[in-house]
Amino acid sequence: MIDVHSEQKCFGGTIGYYSYKSEEIGAEMKFSVFVPSRPAAGPLPALYYLAGLTCTEETFMIKSGALRLAADLGLILVAPDTSPRGLGLPGENDNWDFGTGAGFYLDAEAEPWRRNYRMYSYVVNELPALVERRFAACTIRRGIFGHSMGGHGALVAALKNPGRYRSVSAFAPIANPVAVPWGEKAFGNYLGPDRSRWNQWDSTMLMRTAPYPGDILVDQGQDDPFLERELHPAALEAAAAASGQSLTLRLQPGYDHSYWFIQTFMADHMKWHADRLNAGSD
Repeated sequence: MIDVHSEQKCFGGTIGYYSYKSEEIGAEMKFSVFVPSRPAAGPLPALYYLAGLTCTEETFMIKSGALRLAADLGLILVAPDTSPRGLGLPGENDNWDFGTGAGFYLDAEAEPWRRNYRMYSYVVNELPALVERRFAACTIRRGIFGHSMGGHGALVAALKNPGRYRSVSAFAPIANPVAVPWGEKAFGNYLGPDRSRWNQWDSTMLMRTAPYPGDILVDQGQDDPFLERELHPAALEAAAAASGQSLTLRLQPGYDHSYWFIQTFMADHMKWHADRLNAGSD
């Protein structure tokens, strides 16, 4: 049962905010969906956006400038929240970069997170199944992208499920989380101290052994304050070179980590996904 919080007309389509009791998460989860008008017969491809630390299901839809582009390109946009909320778990609200608003798009293994912090299974399996039933999205034309923590999540989802996504891109992803403070904090708490368990959630490590069969687009601002400490795009580039992954990594002079950066290059990413999602037959 989906609860409809709001639905408004936008660029000829509908932007809606929804929630429901997630089986994977074991709690209410919120998400947003933009559905363009449907001049063509048949279901439309769906593009999933994973937001970064502290964001919600509203952030991307409000700040990215993507809805007009999605309307023009005929793409459904889906944006989940970034974590469960209000569970009452010890420490879930103590830090802005861990717990609430910081699910890291993995399936937690350590207590007390393992029951509810299953954002990977939620985003990859449960939410698409719901969207495809409720909004008549195409079941075989899915794309995924994201920003920062969400860029990490998008890359990991595509690398672990190469047949599930026709397209993948990222803005300023946390490219090598096992080697940076944000990732060490999240992985150490969600997965436990055994660092050998962490590699399965790191896009750089995954890419070295099992590259995505298509090409990947990554944009990174060169004036991003988190570039050197947290993001490490060079590690992703080295992994691509080692495995033969087709990777377009664009370093953008003067741009930072904000949605001003994301807005600037959103059209490139939307067109990137549309070209791949609409290629070939259903």
